[in-house]
Amino acid sequence: MKRIVLLRLGHRPERDKRITTHVGLTARMLGAEGMLLASDDPGIVQSLEDVVQRWGGDFYIKNNVSFKQEIRKWKEEDGKVCHLSMYGVNLPDVTCELKNCDKLMIIVGAEKVPPEVYQLADWNVAVGSQPHSEVAAVAITMDRIAEGEPLEKEFPGAELSIVPAERGKHVIENTKE
Repeated sequence: MKRIVLLRLGHRPERDKRITTHVGLTARMLGAEGMLLASDDPGIVQSLEDVVQRWGGDFYIKNNVSFKQEIRKWKEEDGKVCHLSMYGVNLPDVTCELKNCDKLMIIVGAEKVPPEVYQLADWNVAVGSQPHSEVAAVAITMDRIAEGEPLEKEFPGAELSIVPAERGKHVIENTKE
């Protein structure tokens, strides 16, 4: 089974709470096993842990990590690193290679990404050639490299589930047995 982890760089707690939360939610929904936050923001951790508690799955969040140490450790354990940006090779040109990775770290920045990230990454990938959101970059990339249909993934242990319906909101509470 493919292992994917997201590394979030440059999170500014006073500005980026919502977007970083959405990056984590998107990665979780599309199959990442966890998120590494290269900043100290316990509020983000709490928000994402609350979602995991209510909506299921085994997604983890590690707060205040050293991005250099996490990247080096990942690579020492035979993982590959994909840095998403507007600069680099085009996503369609490396999609097959990314799909074939058994262990992939996806890096997405908020503010200016340190030059070391470009050097440490196995791929610097342009997700489009226009300014865009980190959430969009993560969503497009993870959807393209997914095994199976990521939008049909089930999350074990969910307290809540959405029942698809043409109109209205249908949320059910799951019983624990």
